[in-house]
Amino acid sequence: MEEIFGYIVKLGASVMMPIIFTILGICIRIKPAKAVKSGLLVGVGFVGLSIITKLLTDSLGPALRAVVEIYGLQLQVFDMGWPAAAGIAYNTSVGAFIIPVCLGVNLLMLLTKTTKTVNIDLWNYWHFAFVGALTYFATESILWGFFSAIICYILTLVIADWMAPRFQKYYKDMDGISIPQPFCGGFAPIALVLNKALDMIPGINKINIDAEGMKKKFGLLGEPLFLGVIVGCGIGIFAHYNVQKVLTLGVAMGAVMELIPRITSLFIEGLKPISEATKELIARKFKRSSGLYIGMTPALVIGHPTTLVVSLLLIPVILVLAVILPGNQFLPLASLAGMFYLFPLILPITKGNVFKSFIIGLIILVAGLYITTNLAPAFTKAAVDVYQNAGDQSVKDAVKIPAGFSDAAALDFASSPFSWLLYHLTVTIKYVGPAILVLFTLLMMVWNRMRIVKEGKLHAAQLDAEVSK
Repeated sequence: MEEIFGYIVKLGASVMMPIIFTILGICIRIKPAKAVKSGLLVGVGFVGLSIITKLLTDSLGPALRAVVEIYGLQLQVFDMGWPAAAGIAYNTSVGAFIIPVCLGVNLLMLLTKTTKTVNIDLWNYWHFAFVGALTYFATESILWGFFSAIICYILTLVIADWMAPRFQKYYKDMDGISIPQPFCGGFAPIALVLNKALDMIPGINKINIDAEGMKKKFGLLGEPLFLGVIVGCGIGIFAHYNVQKVLTLGVAMGAVMELIPRITSLFIEGLKPISEATKELIARKFKRSSGLYIGMTPALVIGHPTTLVVSLLLIPVILVLAVILPGNQFLPLASLAGMFYLFPLILPITKGNVFKSFIIGLIILVAGLYITTNLAPAFTKAAVDVYQNAGDQSVKDAVKIPAGFSDAAALDFASSPFSWLLYHLTVTIKYVGPAILVLFTLLMMVWNRMRIVKEGKLHAAQLDAEVSK
């Protein structure tokens, strides 16, 4: 089984997702040609997104490393980025079995009505395996590894259900979709608290800036494309690039900001037939049910203008803060491409307010720097083990720690308070911590079931009222 699922994972999201969507489309009685096209569009979206991500890291990486060398910045934790984190997660005993285990948990929760989300975003299961892998290497127990991974999975599904109505209301063409990705989901409760706190501050609660409004008010200056060029040129100047390199970096950053929304439109185009057919099937087979959600990747909506603008503005700010904050040892470089994934579930809470989203994102990222620094030893232990035992040279290259660094980490999910709490409650506070997690998770499942049952009754009552008319 380890070899089978290891092979499937190595296919990558661009191959896995078209296969999954094609099979799913045929199962819900979409015409085979249409199902294949939907699957391929999603696959093309992943290919395009990986190309844009590579453009971002290849363009920014050398410039930021030059800045580090020029100004003598000494930070000891090397940024491997999310590919290394995924490699570590899937190249462990926990990662090898995480897909069938989590699918089993998902099925059980659906049967007990403790979730409405059918999580088909298999590629992002690496997030659950990641927490499990860190716990596994810290405790040397595969059972504790699976314990933390399963707890993470259950809580993520509950958050996905809770946020689904807000998500669908805010984003267009997302009916019946939820986002069961723990990196996004873990920030939603924090964003809700911070958003309410900002609403209580006089003056601050009057500031309402939206990305579309910026475009209208500032014209070209408010365009993500132009902001990308400005930020790219600014970083190039700090890196002491010549004029040609400065302009090249500026145009590359502008291209990233302009192309991401176009790429994400492919996801939506591929998803729409699947989503519509699923809703029709549920309405036909479960007439008195309030419906299920399809759990999908947040890549669907990272092209939103507010996400692009806020992420772009945060890049230079967080780089400066990473250098001057006392106690921080982590400088995000390779992980910068993952910054877009902070906001898919934050924007429905802030209603796309650029100012609020920026403040919340800044607080989360500052906390994330310290969390990443704190988890770096555990991350490094896992990376070293995978490096020593991996037979695949590409995996070895991804998790190799360069000379001059004592540890390694990645901003993606390692910076989430969600992962930090799960790890320390399982590893540091033995027995008491896991007991707290079990109790809290059970309470959340019961709460979610009560919500689902209530929604079902309201939906049934509405149907009865329509029939009586």
